[in-house]
Amino acid sequence: MTAANELSCQELVELVTDYLEGALSPADRARFEAHLATCRGCTAYVEQMRLTIRLVHRLSADTLAPDARDELLRTFHDWKAGR
Repeated sequence: MTAANELSCQELVELVTDYLEGALSPADRARFEAHLATCRGCTAYVEQMRLTIRLVHRLSADTLAPDARDELLRTFHDWKAGR
């Protein structure tokens, strides 16, 4: 693999959702996994994303305290508004 084909850490972060959803092309998946094979930081990041997804799937609106729900909604609203 040439340096021009190597994936940077920033590119990996931008592609992680597609990777975890199996939506990358075979070539991009190979580049992604080649980067993971040599980058401990990105490997840890992908594992954290997997864990987060597993934990979030366990949440339901009934399990959140009203204050926590309101704070999450505020946070997402602010994020979407670019604040």
